[in-house]
Amino acid sequence: MSTTAQETDTDPTTMSAPTAADTPPPAAAPQAEAVIDLDAVAHNVGILREHAGGATVMAVVKADAYNHGAVPVARAALAAGAGELGVTTLAEGLELKNAGITAPVLSWLHTADSDYAPAVAAGVELGLSSPRHLAAVAEAARQVGKTATVTIKVDTGLNRNGVSREEWTDFLKDLARVEAEGAVRFKGVFSHLAHADEPHHPVIDEQRERFTSALADAKRIGLVPEAAHLSNSAATLTRPDLRFDMVRPGIAIYGLSPVPDLGTFGLRPVMTFRSRVALVKKVAAGEGVSYGHTWVAPHDTTVALLPVGYADGIPRALGGRFEVWLGDDRRPGIGRVCMDQLVVDLGPDGAGVREGDTAVFFGDGEQGEQGVPHAQDWADALDTIHYEVVTSVRGRTVRTYVGGPGGRS
Repeated sequence: MSTTAQETDTDPTTMSAPTAADTPPPAAAPQAEAVIDLDAVAHNVGILREHAGGATVMAVVKADAYNHGAVPVARAALAAGAGELGVTTLAEGLELKNAGITAPVLSWLHTADSDYAPAVAAGVELGLSSPRHLAAVAEAARQVGKTATVTIKVDTGLNRNGVSREEWTDFLKDLARVEAEGAVRFKGVFSHLAHADEPHHPVIDEQRERFTSALADAKRIGLVPEAAHLSNSAATLTRPDLRFDMVRPGIAIYGLSPVPDLGTFGLRPVMTFRSRVALVKKVAAGEGVSYGHTWVAPHDTTVALLPVGYADGIPRALGGRFEVWLGDDRRPGIGRVCMDQLVVDLGPDGAGVREGDTAVFFGDGEQGEQGVPHAQDWADALDTIHYEVVTSVRGRTVRTYVGGPGGRS
């Protein structure tokens, strides 16, 4: 969630998991709210541990835990049996360490001229992708007077981050030298899959072969990793042959299927995005609603105004293409999504909806196709992925935590 978003002061250890579809929030509840169910995090980690077999689960909590809150989600995941945590930036790693988290934290996306000293001092494990990154980390370790723990990211075909094949041999020589010096501790090797959401794609097997070849290269010069990991969420759930020593799930931690065509895998969505009805009013047949009158009432009807819009994470492009759960049924959004508000059609009788009632944009869709909408519904409407949907909730949306072992950050 963005830095402008808020968090409630409710103690989640005293709250039960929300039933967002049919339980209205208290009168003082925020106008726009993202309810984060930490018990669902624990449930999802349990499923991933079963699929991981004997491999350790690294819970990926990058991007503020996919916009769910890095520290609370990290604590919930660790309490449920995850062994390590993964982030991208140095700041994300330091946030977890400064919160008192002692589990290993791997951070893997930085520029070579980053200030690595604070991360080395705090014990953040560093993912390295070039000889230049390695040299910078080794120098920071010398300055701090503490050995840096490093894991090597090797590019096996995604051609994004990771040590290239052209630099791999020189990189290993440099790594052996600075490890012998004591500047770094070599912990692991990892890579990332390009086609994991297509479990039988031949490129997956090619990447596996390149990965095992890279491991063999390291071992030939005496660099034996403590942990090798390749699997993301999709591979964890569909490719047991790729477990190695550790799996590295991200989106599945948050209850969203990494391969929607194969079902939910029993995962429970962690985020419920909801709002309160600000106004209920009549609209006569032939009257237009919202900017541009892109929707005109075909008959006398009743509408509900929801005080949330694209500034809070509801894409303007969704105008007229989504539904909310309100009044025990799905109700269509009508007209354009504005910066601060949108309108929902309740039908001629108003469906018994009152001002202050709860409207759910997406959450746990277990009630079936016509139940509470799912983040995947938005993804389908926008021709995107549910990752983007949950990470886009922002602005004035208040984040509230329920369940879990340790509460809010």
